[in-house]
Amino acid sequence: MRAAYYEAQGSAREVMRVGEIATPTAGPGEVRVKLATSGVNPSDVKSRQGGRPMAAPQVIPQSDGAGVIDQVGDGVAPSRIGERVWILNGQWKRPFGTAAEYIALPAAQAVKLPDKISFEEGACLGIPAMTAFHAVELAEPVKGATLLVSGGAGAVSQYAIQFAKMRGAIVIATVSSADKAKIAREAGADHCIDYKTEDVGARVMDLTGKRGVDAVIELNITANAKLLPGVLRPKGSAIIYGIAGPEAAIPAAFCLVNSIRLQFFLVYELDATERARAVAGITSALEAGRLVNRVAQPTYRLDDIATAHEAVEKGTIGNVVVRI
Repeated sequence: MRAAYYEAQGSAREVMRVGEIATPTAGPGEVRVKLATSGVNPSDVKSRQGGRPMAAPQVIPQSDGAGVIDQVGDGVAPSRIGERVWILNGQWKRPFGTAAEYIALPAAQAVKLPDKISFEEGACLGIPAMTAFHAVELAEPVKGATLLVSGGAGAVSQYAIQFAKMRGAIVIATVSSADKAKIAREAGADHCIDYKTEDVGARVMDLTGKRGVDAVIELNITANAKLLPGVLRPKGSAIIYGIAGPEAAIPAAFCLVNSIRLQFFLVYELDATERARAVAGITSALEAGRLVNRVAQPTYRLDDIATAHEAVEKGTIGNVVVRI
């Protein structure tokens, strides 16, 4: 099969290759998926750049994708052959990701994709939608609660805004431009704050009647921890799914005095119950037509995998997708 791969870590242009490698077969408890699309996420870029050790001497990158099951292993119902699916955790702690014509992986990591959802949209779900659903669930917003979602035009944030609105929350999003504010509002954000031109804390207090938000969904606690005292109410929560570097300066005195909950999580490491809840929530929203999946334009060919990775590095609106 044709696949994109790297055998050393570094810049996309230097290390990414596309060529023929052995086609996998489905082992016990596994399915093989003929992939139509593969999603590129920031974590895929960081892994290729050297953010974590290589899982093997040769790595096929990317954990998200979508396609059709064409083979099942022992213990998997043959009726799954022909099923349209989206992929989660495709390349987590293993060398075989979705930037290839086929992937074999545990059957539970291939989730049925509703017929009305395109393969391009399906490639957006694994990391961004799973992260967003679990983050909102951890925030525990009741109807009328107020959430602050950082980076409101980002891939995860787009989904977080939507899932929070489905629970009846009021959503404030931080953005860095008028164009990104428009994107966040299209996802359902009630208010947008341009953190480059506005005082985030002052605006949050104005919007909440000086109460503060009930929870923050945070993509980069390293950069934004200093904002917590200005935006969170006493006994509020910060749900943290992203960092920039190994350490962050936390406003410990504020957190202690105000009984603030800091909840970190890594989407790849959800337990079976958490993963099942996220999958069920995403599936329900897709089937009801309530979830907008923003695919970045243009999409890319497999031969253009380096360009796709560079697009993620530069920053895009929507999820970068490679067509297999």
